[in-house]
Amino acid sequence: MPKTKELQGLWWDWLSTSERLLRSLYEQTAALTLRDAERVERIQPELDGMLHKMREIDERAAKSAKELAESLGATPNLRGLVGCLEKAEGQQLQALANRVTVAARNVQHVLDKNRALIENELRYVNGTIALIAKVAGEQKQGFENTPTAAILVDHAA
Repeated sequence: MPKTKELQGLWWDWLSTSERLLRSLYEQTAALTLRDAERVERIQPELDGMLHKMREIDERAAKSAKELAESLGATPNLRGLVGCLEKAEGQQLQALANRVTVAARNVQHVLDKNRALIENELRYVNGTIALIAKVAGEQKQGFENTPTAAILVDHAA
């Protein structure tokens, strides 16, 4: 039985979750691009849940790696672990770690892209609201000079 079975199992679980997360993030990208607020809101709880699960898996994997390193007398990092394992198991662990790293970069890239889309949309909305407020202020100033009180008095009489 491989010494890294628990750690590898956690990383495979993380990879599986990251694939589902990426699909949902791409759906979010489409919803943001189409300005489909309902769809964005519908997707958000799913995204939050998967991100939470991935953080939990990360914590468990870090704990597992630390315990494994301590049991092997290795430095608590990937290089230290790989160096203390049999060659085949070390290569397997390294390859899986590389996959996790690439998947993490992909997830982060899409998260950053979606965050930029959201920020751009918020700037657009903020600019639109500022223009509306400006126009409303200009119209209000134009009405201040009209004799509304006299009109109301005449109308009441």
